Amino acid sequence: MTYKSTEPDQLYHEMLEKGELKEDPIQYQVVQKFQKLYQALKEKSDNGQRKLLSKLFSKKQENPHLKGLYIYGDVGRGKSMLMDLFYDLAPGKKRRVHFHAFMLEIHQEMHDWRYMSGDDRIKKFGTKEDDPIPPLAAQIAEHSPLLCFDEFQVTDVTDAMILGRLFQALFDRGVILVLTSNRIPDDLYKDGLNRGLFLPTIDMIKEKLEIIQLDGPTDYRLERMKGMAVYHHPLGEKATKALSESFWKLTDHEVDDRSEVGPEEIEVQGRILHVPVASRGVAVVSFKKMCAAALGAADYLALAWKYHTIIMVGIPKLGPENRNEAKRFVTFIDALYENNVKFLCCAEASPEELYAEGHGHFEFQRTVSRLMEMQSKEYLAKGHAI
Repeated sequence: MTYKSTEPDQLYHEMLEKGELKEDPIQYQVVQKFQKLYQALKEKSDNGQRKLLSKLFSKKQENPHLKGLYIYGDVGRGKSMLMDLFYDLAPGKKRRVHFHAFMLEIHQEMHDWRYMSGDDRIKKFGTKEDDPIPPLAAQIAEHSPLLCFDEFQVTDVTDAMILGRLFQALFDRGVILVLTSNRIPDDLYKDGLNRGLFLPTIDMIKEKLEIIQLDGPTDYRLERMKGMAVYHHPLGEKATKALSESFWKLTDHEVDDRSEVGPEEIEVQGRILHVPVASRGVAVVSFKKMCAAALGAADYLALAWKYHTIIMVGIPKLGPENRNEAKRFVTFIDALYENNVKFLCCAEASPEELYAEGHGHFEFQRTVSRLMEMQSKEYLAKGHAI
């Protein structure tokens, strides 16, 4: 749908009027927080870009008047949806990224830094110091003074050790962070190795960000999927129509309305992965584009982190004659399964008959098992990327 609103509060009410959302007082409290942050960013932007940049990017300059947000709560309550509503309208330079994908980038940048010459460091970052955190933070601040993380969680000891210094450097440069998470800050990296070293980072998050709980009684994502069949076979008009109806139910948009569900692009290791149809965390892809092309685990993980639901069309019967495609499909399903992505599809045969015989049939049985489990109520109730 086309919206007229230019502010989060207005847009939220417009979506209510169009029937895309239901009245939810707890959600609206979060909308008001986003509205306040939007107005503060807009005011800074209106004061002049040069003045804004000098304030945001001055090293070691605190900005006590403008806190970011940390929104936590159970799955399906609308955290990502509300953040996207705000992000789409927020002025100025900004970035919205899944936290896993962001940390992969940081690790890669730090790896590259270690093997750069002093001249290369100066060329890319303007410094040749040994510590990569300050120049990385400066680069992030320059390109993304507003940084929105979806699905924020800390499970890796290396990430935990990096985050404290990186977040401090970002806050020092005035970067505004907005985070969504399924965990309250005090439960981050719970029971993790050397967790005591991470506790100051938790304290920093609580000091620098406004902590908001979004934990209403309704799991909206699961509610939209009630009664929805997710695996359709055989291929044909009936299956295609069912998936089109599911896409509309999940997004409030028609799958063929390219003005509303136009293509999106994901950068993966310097390459661009094209997603032809996407809206509100739901992507539509084809087996041919995903599994016949030279894609791999990194591409599939990027999809799994960005979209909570993926619809795949045109899955053929598999066998030794298209073994490469079958291997990629196995990797694709593994990426989705391990990140609790909801998977809807139309295929030529049932999961048990997709790779019925021949060399590779035995190895494919794990994928059959996962395809079956991904249809269960228990799987559909899981939170994305937890």
